[in-house]
Amino acid sequence: MPEKNIAWLPDLLYVAGRFESDLALVCDASGIIARIARPDEVSDEKRVRLSRRALLPGMINAHSHAFQRVLRGRTEYRTRLTSAARDSFWTWREMMYSAATRLTPENIYDASRMAFLEMALSGITAVGEFHYLHNGAEGRSYEDPNLLAKEVMRAAGEVGLRIALLRVAYARSGFQTETNPKQARFIESGADAYLRNLEGLIASVSRGSVAQDSGALTTGRANAPHATAWVGVAPHSVRAVSLDYLREVIAYANERALKVHMHVAEQPAEVSACIEEYGRTPIALLESEALLSERFTAVHAIHVTPKAMPSFAKSGAMVCACPTTERNLGDGVVPADEYFKHGVPMCLGTDSHAQIDLLEDARELEYHLRLQKLERAVLDGGNPTVREGAASFVHDPDASQRNSTLPDGWVSAIARRLFDCATINGARSIGAPGGALERGMPADFFTIDLDDPSIAGASQDDLLASTVFTLSRAAVREVVVGGKPIVSERQHLIQEEVVERFNQLQKKLWS
Repeated sequence: MPEKNIAWLPDLLYVAGRFESDLALVCDASGIIARIARPDEVSDEKRVRLSRRALLPGMINAHSHAFQRVLRGRTEYRTRLTSAARDSFWTWREMMYSAATRLTPENIYDASRMAFLEMALSGITAVGEFHYLHNGAEGRSYEDPNLLAKEVMRAAGEVGLRIALLRVAYARSGFQTETNPKQARFIESGADAYLRNLEGLIASVSRGSVAQDSGALTTGRANAPHATAWVGVAPHSVRAVSLDYLREVIAYANERALKVHMHVAEQPAEVSACIEEYGRTPIALLESEALLSERFTAVHAIHVTPKAMPSFAKSGAMVCACPTTERNLGDGVVPADEYFKHGVPMCLGTDSHAQIDLLEDARELEYHLRLQKLERAVLDGGNPTVREGAASFVHDPDASQRNSTLPDGWVSAIARRLFDCATINGARSIGAPGGALERGMPADFFTIDLDDPSIAGASQDDLLASTVFTLSRAAVREVVVGGKPIVSERQHLIQEEVVERFNQLQKKLWS
């Protein structure tokens, strides 16, 4: 007997940029959204009532280094690793290397499961894994040069997340920089070697061998509705690959329509070194060499001048901001207002996993600018939006003094923009088949408890703003990927085992 379609019936459903009541999300047996219907139109489907819940599209984490989850809480002190007068990204990096050199394939699997579990519990349903651990501790390649990438993909499959494995190209320590032995696990010195190993991983994913290892992955190409694992290209940065290497890798990706991610202008020192080597900033180099496209995502892109914005925008490329990591490392503030002004789409990532909460990254995109500019509502981009059929609303700076209330139908433009960064923009960046709740898309979603103290009292119209700016991760109750629940009542099926193994790993690494 064929399986029935499932109708999920929350109190509120987030569709087309707003919350609506009296709607059901109906998905078929394969986990694809069949339709959005009124409850009285649901008859033959299996009904799942989600009382006092709002249902939202699953969030997309566009930039992750899963193994760095082992570092949380271990780097929050002043180091004595260098003679530098102050700590920075560069001193933190040395501590990261010390952990990276000691992780076995099994350790990487356990650390990745922990990171992905925490993502799932916070409403994330897909991740772009910027993966650069390739070799053994001494720099020798494993018999399978993609062993560690497959361990990460296996971890994602067991947790139930979709994953874009963005395989990193890393060839050198920097321009005129002596090789750092702690980077030996990252380096594949020639573009030929990198592309050969990349093709091997793509072949493994295409024939399903990674899926068989995990028992949970459905491999395929980016954007395919049923795909849970696919591969992209990730030149690490302009400091880590030469221009010829970079050209060859991006040409390969463009010929095959693969997604391209790259760290760009994260640190002033990176910009200075690029100018010294090429006479151009990283953004100018990429633009002048025609290496940018609509498939390109520049990760961080912090130290970029307004002058560079128009040409970057014309390329169709995106920016991935990682505010919780950028504030933790002292990287700087992403000029999101300038990017939005020029129409550059932005997505979000949790990067080093100092904190895994994509809504925190979303709100910090705005809050960091408030601190920098000493003003509020920096990313507003105009008046609040109003639902169709609702009363119009014109911004009035004196309204609060008259104790006025916002009209029915008001929706925060900032909140909607930031939530798009966490969903549809992230999906576009990594090629995930999700980000919105529409017919023909996968049923990837999470629910929030409307009685959670962090959003208690929110109305239907201001619930999105409350979600983006105040929601606690503890309010996330159910998470579904491809129509299958992976979190129920805030508990993941394999949560206890994942946490226990990670606890053991941390004791082994740091005792």
